[in-house]
Order: sequence, then C-alpha cells, then structure tokens
Amino acid sequence: MKLFVKYIKQRWRGIAAGIAFCVIFTVSFGLYHLPIEAVLYPTALCILFGLILMPLNFRCVKHKHEILNSICSLTDTITGTFPQVDSIEDEDYQKIIRLISKEHNDFRTNTSSRYSDMINYYTVWVHQIKTPIASMRLHLQNEDTSLSRKLSTDLFRVEQYVEMVLTFLRLNSESTDYVIKKYDLDYIVKQAVKKFAGEFIIRKLHLVYEPLNTMVITDEKWLSFVIEQVLSKALKYTPTGSTTIMLKPDKKLCICDTGIGIAVEDLPRIFKNGFTGYNGRSDKKASGIGLYLCKRICTNLVHTIKAESTVDKGTTITIDLSQAKLEVE
Repeated sequence: MKLFVKYIKQRWRGIAAGIAFCVIFTVSFGLYHLPIEAVLYPTALCILFGLILMPLNFRCVKHKHEILNSICSLTDTITGTFPQVDSIEDEDYQKIIRLISKEHNDFRTNTSSRYSDMINYYTVWVHQIKTPIASMRLHLQNEDTSLSRKLSTDLFRVEQYVEMVLTFLRLNSESTDYVIKKYDLDYIVKQAVKKFAGEFIIRKLHLVYEPLNTMVITDEKWLSFVIEQVLSKALKYTPTGSTTIMLKPDKKLCICDTGIGIAVEDLPRIFKNGFTGYNGRSDKKASGIGLYLCKRICTNLVHTIKAESTVDKGTTITIDLSQAKLEVE
C-alpha cells in the first residue's frame, strides 16, 4: 500500500494535467453552448482506459522496485542484476552506479591490501620482540635481588602489552583458533594468578582465593587472557588491600579488589575502545584497550562481562560463564 501511495504521488502531475484538460474542454464546450455530453463521454472512456493501464504500469514499477531493493550492497555482480532500461534517466543512473561500484571495489582492494600489510608487519614485530624479552627473563632468573624482582615485574608488564597487541590483531582476523571444550576453571584461574604472584608479593597485596570447583565450556587461552587483564587492572588500581577471586551461583566468576574504584559516570563506558575514564587519565599510562578486548573476547565466547564499582572502595568484575551455548570439540 505504501508503494502504491508513492506511485500515485510520483505521477500526480500527469493525473492533475489530465483532470485540467478535461475541465478546460468542458468549460470551453459550455461557453460555446455545445453539448457537454460530447466531452463527458470521451472523458469517461479516458478515465476507464487509465484505470486499466494504471495497475499494469504499477506492476512494472513494483517489479523494478523489488529488483533494486534486492541489490543491498555494491558487489562485482551488481551490474548484472539491473532491471531493463526503460528511459534515458535509467541508463544514466546505471552508468553512475557502475562507476561507483568500480571505485568502491578498487578502494576495498587497496584498503584490504594495506590492512594485510599492517597486520603482517605487527604480527612479525610481536614475534620478534618476544625473543629479547625471553632473553632478559633468563638473565633475570639468575639473580634474586629486589632490583631483579622489580625488573621481572616490569618485564611481565611488557609481555602483557605485547600479548595485547597480538590479541587485538587476532580478534580482527577472519580466522580464529578457538578450541571450545570443557575446562577446569580452577586450573585456568590459577595459571593466571601464578603470573602475578611476584607483583602480589612486592606490593604486599593480599590474595583471597576460594576454590571454584567447577567445569566450564570455553576456550582456555582466550579466557586466560581476559582473567589476566582483569587481574592486571585490579593490581594496577589497588595501592593497598586485597584482591578476591570467587565463584557466585550460576558460574559467575567474580574478581574483586579494594582499589580506588571507578567513577559512576565512567562505568557505562569502560568496555569501549580507547576509553580510559578519570582514573586512566590521572594515571597517564592507560591505553583504554584492555577491557575493550575483554568485552570482545567474552562476546565471541558467548560469555558476558560487567563491572560494579564504588569510588575509594573497590571494583568487582563479573564474568558470567553460564551462558556458553557452544559445541564442545
């Protein structure tokens, strides 16, 4: 019905002109005292003929409209699906669309090529930078001083940033390496906590860990990255106090800290790319990408992640693992 209304509106000038001609002829015959029936009869025939032709013409218009609507995007096959040209304007429009399609495809090809080059470069860079990092870690393992422990902690931070780059590249890749199956959640969490053991000791922060005793369907590597990022944030913004890891009903993994917290106005945006919030801006070193990656990964794994916080009292990050409706490999 909407299409028919548009069809009538598009042709209102022609309809109005036909009515105007009929009125002119009727008035002219009346002024010359000629029989009005001589005008009314052919007018009625023209209206009847028009009413017969209108549905046929509307059917052609509707068919063309449906074909054009089916072309949802500019692709290489678009020029082969055009409806038949009925007017000079149709031919001109098709020429314009073919030109736009060609430019679009050229732009997409060039952009894809540049993006692939960038991905390849950073992928190689990540793997190359891991070599000197591993070498430095081996050297530091031969010493056991406060300085070496501090350097080891800083080096671990560097490793995290490098892993963050690699994770960002993999997330935007068309291929994934997910291995979805049942895992012991305690094993995944303990492996992540173990990496931060040195920092807990150096900063004298208390870790409260309650055995989770549950199995979850997820990907070990990607979930580990999420947990490590959350722990990293908890340690970064907790000068004193503790970090608690526990499991709530329905497989909700909670990581709580007693840190500086997150401002109420910042909470809705902390999972957005590049958002640092008040704490991040005061820290001057926050990238605003860690929690964004966590959100992306959890979405891909069919998990959910949310944050609750009170300024100067702490933050709780909850990862809901109960919604994983994925097939086990």
